[in-house]
Amino acid sequence: MELIRLNKYLAQQGVASRRAVDIMITEGKISVNGQIVQELGIKIDPEKDKVLVNGKGFKPPERLVYILLNKPEGYVASAKRTEQAPTIVLDLVKVPERIFPVGRLDKDTSGLLLLTNDGDLALKLTHPRYESDKEYEVMVKGNITPEHVREFEKGVSLWGRRTNPAKVEVFASNQMRLTITEGKNRQIRRMCDKLGIPVITLRRVRVKNLRLGELSLGHWRYLKPEEVEALKK
Repeated sequence: MELIRLNKYLAQQGVASRRAVDIMITEGKISVNGQIVQELGIKIDPEKDKVLVNGKGFKPPERLVYILLNKPEGYVASAKRTEQAPTIVLDLVKVPERIFPVGRLDKDTSGLLLLTNDGDLALKLTHPRYESDKEYEVMVKGNITPEHVREFEKGVSLWGRRTNPAKVEVFASNQMRLTITEGKNRQIRRMCDKLGIPVITLRRVRVKNLRLGELSLGHWRYLKPEEVEALKK
């Protein structure tokens, strides 16, 4: 088998990031074939060399999984048990892997929620600098006016600054599709409250290239390889 850098190999095995592995090497925490590694950049043969971390072996990484859920209202987007409501991971999506939800979707919001155990992808979809667009169908109390649309499009003043400009498509007097590139806590509800048109119902229908489609409420499916590849671009 082709030799591979030790830090890359351990990162692939889910032990830690490459940078963290390098720190562990300098601290004398990693051994290869019984010898403490004393220099960075060494290469190993994973099929022949025995690598220990803190004197112990490690489990191979879990299979990476990517799941699309049509989340119902009333469920908390969490992998941990809560007292306030049922959770999506423990009560709706039950798989062998330890998965977690990507981004926010509050208890009173329904629609598209991605679950995975791929931390790199989760970071790319949630970090502000990547500006992943998310589309919502929103029903509000009151009529949506051209002035409301202009406010959404230039950014609503929240948290001491303006939100990123949103895209708006009004398709009924009190219903619209709103596309944002942020995902702060209850952001759309706060934006609508600020403009005097509080949310009645809120449903996410798209994240980047991924659409909810005809998936029934409360049901889930694995993503297709091409969908995962498009999300990673």
